[in-house]
Amino acid sequence: MNHGHYNKILSSISASPSGRQKKRKSLAVLVDPDKFNGSETVSFLQQLPSETTHLFVGGSTDANGYTEATVKALKNHSQLPVILFPGDHTQITSFADAILFLSLLSGRNPEYLVGQQLKAVEKLKKSDLEVISTGYILVDGGTESAVARVSNTKPLSQEAVSTIVHTAIAGEFMGAKLIYLEAGSGAINPVKPKIISEVKKAISMPLIVGGGIKTDVQKKAAYNAGADMVVMGTVFEN
Repeated sequence: MNHGHYNKILSSISASPSGRQKKRKSLAVLVDPDKFNGSETVSFLQQLPSETTHLFVGGSTDANGYTEATVKALKNHSQLPVILFPGDHTQITSFADAILFLSLLSGRNPEYLVGQQLKAVEKLKKSDLEVISTGYILVDGGTESAVARVSNTKPLSQEAVSTIVHTAIAGEFMGAKLIYLEAGSGAINPVKPKIISEVKKAISMPLIVGGGIKTDVQKKAAYNAGADMVVMGTVFEN
């Protein structure tokens, strides 16, 4: 069991090539087990952008318990790292490569600050998953997200830049290895570049940005503002 001290996956999210090249940017495609058809795994993988570096698996809910089957299908047909992005402790499977051990720092519901984390410990102790402590910050994407609904928390306003920045810094002070700015699946408005830029300047760890990023223009804007990894999901579900 490695329990997070073997940081191969974490390092891959913000790997810097040798020499004077720019730091490589990462692109994760988020796969929702509730919407994934395992029999179409090969065709799904073939349509992914060539620059895809990671696969995230998870959703706010997994009503049918398809997470493990989804992970197995992806692992059978792809060499990309598969990382769990769980909505709760029931979505943990040891067949993935790593797990984002999320703490919803933007909310004040103890169940998603530490409750679900405690429930996950027994499974994680028995697995070889790389456990990556992640400060998870939900910002307002212009529509009610599944994350907000399930976690019973309110997103932070995109106008509250200093609050978002301070939340990210608090996450770093508490020992997070990643900060994840999330506008929510299907967001109308992605996280603003100004927020990404200010957060990136304030922290010394990799920054992930997701939610509402559907086009190359939006993706490049997030990268240019300082995102080390962009997460895209809804755009590939069909």
